Amino acid sequence: MYIVPEREIAGLMTREASFAAVEKVFAAMAAKDAYNFPVIREAIGHEDALYGFKGGFDRAGQTLGLKAGGYWPNNLEKRGLINHQSTVFLFDPDTGKASAMVGGNLLTALRTAAASSVSISHLARKDAKVIGMIGAGHQAKFQLRAALEQREFEKVIGWNLHPEMLPNLQEVADEAGLPFEAVELDGMREADVIISITSSFDAILGADQVSPGTHLACMGTDTKGKQEVDPALLVKATVFTDEVAQSISIGEAQHAIAQGLIGEGDIAQLGAVINKAHPGRQSDEEVTLFDGTGVGLQDLAVASAVVDQAVKTGIAIEVDF
Repeated sequence: MYIVPEREIAGLMTREASFAAVEKVFAAMAAKDAYNFPVIREAIGHEDALYGFKGGFDRAGQTLGLKAGGYWPNNLEKRGLINHQSTVFLFDPDTGKASAMVGGNLLTALRTAAASSVSISHLARKDAKVIGMIGAGHQAKFQLRAALEQREFEKVIGWNLHPEMLPNLQEVADEAGLPFEAVELDGMREADVIISITSSFDAILGADQVSPGTHLACMGTDTKGKQEVDPALLVKATVFTDEVAQSISIGEAQHAIAQGLIGEGDIAQLGAVINKAHPGRQSDEEVTLFDGTGVGLQDLAVASAVVDQAVKTGIAIEVDF
């Protein structure tokens, strides 16, 4: 079995490699060559933590495994650790034997950013110039860096519940040589692409705060009860997702579904667009929305790519297990 520690991930996995791995696994899911197992996510009654498992099997990529971990909200303040903690375990699909254990913290951030950037690549207008960010936490910086590589953006705008965190977005805009402007939510009408990446349980963005032709990537809703946008926005938009079953149960679509505003058949897989089985955006006036719920197969795809690179470069630690 190979072990790839968390400390080695930054030197092994690039944004480009993450994008390629996630795009490929989304396509495999839509082609029914890969499937996710049911998600387990529980409050453990200790440290206010949420803990769970996401896993699956990619027959096309011959990747089997799971990610174990969750959210410990007191980590940063109490221990100087990031709040999201996870580890990916891979198994040989032919024998069931454990084949790898991989640090999953940075990988989770990279694969989540890759998912939204894949959606921007395939669904945003080609002439998109202004990108809007809702949320300015740790993950927002990964999201923005990956997104800026998908179009020739000329400006970044941002909103956060706690404005003192907006310098995180300013930092990334400065890196890219782009102007940054803090806006109120009504200011999001200027954006051609909007990424929401929050932990909200209440709708933040309204349907009337999104202009025709906008592409939205809603990346924060991954648990029952969470919500980032007005359900009416999903009526207004053409909705895509990583996995429909998760979208309607724990994703942004759960609220519009519960209110009877849309049906399961109104949600398409992003992988179908990648495979050319769905036309994707059909006009410059169409609003498109990607409901990124986060699937286990994303984690397995990037972890498998890391292991291959770690073995090739001699960084992987091999143990008899």
